[in-house]
Amino acid sequence: MTDAGRSRRILLAGPVDLGLTIGPLRRGAGDPMTRVGRATAWRATRTPAGPATERIELVPGGALVTAWGLGAEWLLEAAPDLLGADDDPGAFRPAQPLLRRLAARHAGLRIGRSRAVVEALVPAILEQKVTGEQARRGLRGLVRAHGEPAPGPVPPDGRSLWLPPLPEALARLPYHAYHPFGIERRRAEAIRRVAADAGRLEDLVGSPLPEAQVRLRAYPGIGPWTAAEVAQRALGDPDAVSVGDFHLPDLVAWALAGEPRGTDERMLELLEPYHGQRGRVVRLLEASGIRAPAYGPRLAPRRIERD
Repeated sequence: MTDAGRSRRILLAGPVDLGLTIGPLRRGAGDPMTRVGRATAWRATRTPAGPATERIELVPGGALVTAWGLGAEWLLEAAPDLLGADDDPGAFRPAQPLLRRLAARHAGLRIGRSRAVVEALVPAILEQKVTGEQARRGLRGLVRAHGEPAPGPVPPDGRSLWLPPLPEALARLPYHAYHPFGIERRRAEAIRRVAADAGRLEDLVGSPLPEAQVRLRAYPGIGPWTAAEVAQRALGDPDAVSVGDFHLPDLVAWALAGEPRGTDERMLELLEPYHGQRGRVVRLLEASGIRAPAYGPRLAPRRIERD
């Protein structure tokens, strides 16, 4: 007999778009840990209380969250944070007409937090200076080889969810064990380092947001881009901007100033009037479908034999 799980209804003021709110936790269409649809999302994770799976279903006035596994109660308690229950999109009232339109169109975008720092860090490290497909392939390989099936039922699509590898398992792997997944020594060592210090990193959830990013950047291999990616997903920072991103400066410069090419410095200058909400502005621009004119070289795939 299938475990029915434990459920909690979350009341939310205003609409919630699961794709925009929880979608950033999903790493590509083939992510074995996270599925996000229009009205339902599934997520497998490791909580401080143990492994767990959650299903989030939109219902009138909020969401119904059902969880399975040793960490089920922890997930139910944390569900409002994940859904951005304390986030107030209505407090963002930009003067710029484009941003006003986007804020109205995407009123269901909420800045939530997973409270899972290392689970956000590992994919972010994998995405450093490689193509998105390379990073996603590496993550899938790591999860399949060193994770385990998640508790609870199989989602309706028939594909089982998988738990991410335990941090101690990642820390024990020698760097060359990452090579079959296309992960060279530099990124492998960064993953091993943060996995070995997982307990201290998870404590960042209770730290002030600026301090948390400073502490993240103190780790070798974690720069401003990686720290911001983690702050956006695990810590719910509405101001986090991924400085050093390959595409983002062009998007911001084109959308906000009509300039086809941008730099990190120009991006931050254009976002400065929205300080405190700069991450929300970026999320709205990414959801808009706006694209800067495409020309120039693309980021080429890397081979670890060259590293």
